[in-house]
Amino acid sequence: MSSPDPKVRATDSKVRATRNRSTPAARGPVVAVTGAASGVGALLTRRLAESEHVKEVVAIDERRGDTDGAQWHILDVRDPAIAEKLRGADVVVHLALDLDLESDPAARTAFNVRGTQTVLTAAAAAGVHRVVLCTSAMVYGALPDNDVPLSEDAELRATAEATGVGDLLEVERLGRRAPRAHPGLNVTVVRPAVLVGGTDTALTRYFESPRLLVAAGSRPTWQFCHVDDLVSALEYAVLEKVEGELAVGCDGWLEQEEVEEISGIRRMELPSAVALGAAARLHRIGLTPSPAGDLAYTMHPWVVSVSRLHDAGWRPQWTNEEVLAELLKEVEGRHTLAGRRLGRKDATAAGAAGATVALLGTAALVRRARKARRRI
Repeated sequence: MSSPDPKVRATDSKVRATRNRSTPAARGPVVAVTGAASGVGALLTRRLAESEHVKEVVAIDERRGDTDGAQWHILDVRDPAIAEKLRGADVVVHLALDLDLESDPAARTAFNVRGTQTVLTAAAAAGVHRVVLCTSAMVYGALPDNDVPLSEDAELRATAEATGVGDLLEVERLGRRAPRAHPGLNVTVVRPAVLVGGTDTALTRYFESPRLLVAAGSRPTWQFCHVDDLVSALEYAVLEKVEGELAVGCDGWLEQEEVEEISGIRRMELPSAVALGAAARLHRIGLTPSPAGDLAYTMHPWVVSVSRLHDAGWRPQWTNEEVLAELLKEVEGRHTLAGRRLGRKDATAAGAAGATVALLGTAALVRRARKARRRI
């Protein structure tokens, strides 16, 4: 799916945004988007600015994005002054979350939790009637006894052991509490499956490895969500076509064997205790960005039903097979071992020598780090 020339796309956006403000349909909501300059926030801001069903888009970020059809405010979402910027908005979509693997965990949590608290409080103070939060289907947890698929009403059984999941659970807790603290404020939560499309996560890096790590006796299932489908689901929430707690992703799922067949990447099977133990040690000594908890999401099922969006008339435009193919294109040329990006020379050696050398190399890194620590 090729994208149009950026200059043509930008011109079209300006024309449509100008047209939308002058049409009768401009009686739609005023929508504020945080994190509007990049990623999903930038895509949603552009889509809403072009929509004939949205009256105005207020874009909030620490830098200005490239959507000219929006009213921009440059500030940190933790700044209480955001309340004034939200005044007059009907809906706020909060997408200013830091889920970067390389971020300092404490700083990441402080930003995500404080930012969400501030946005919810500011929205209530500004008279906003709906806030849309975007977390992840990871909050359901990846467990061997999970139903396939999980109901959207299933208990959230995740723990804080995987990257960013503790933050997302806290964001959800704040979202559930907000309507009780601020009567009249509605909170909708959107939970995408494995997100693909310009993303860099422990789960997308899984497909950058020379072998796909599979824990013996595990039951991996894969459900993807392309960012285009997430953006369209968020638009449904903005326009109040759907509300509550929603999962979003492709219909159905892929078994591990199907993933291996499509990707052409062979598996490396290890006892789960060995895989989890090695991942924990590597993360503890700072050699990999991913904690051992990330591995659970490649071991156990966490496929979700998307029935609420389906009932509202939404359908994904991408299949799991198509999204996986797109992901493989995106990660082509990147090389990761145990969640750690490798240089070209290291990657060539790991790919040529196969899984055995990769494991020996990982063990050598652990031994070297232990010796270094003993010398300090």
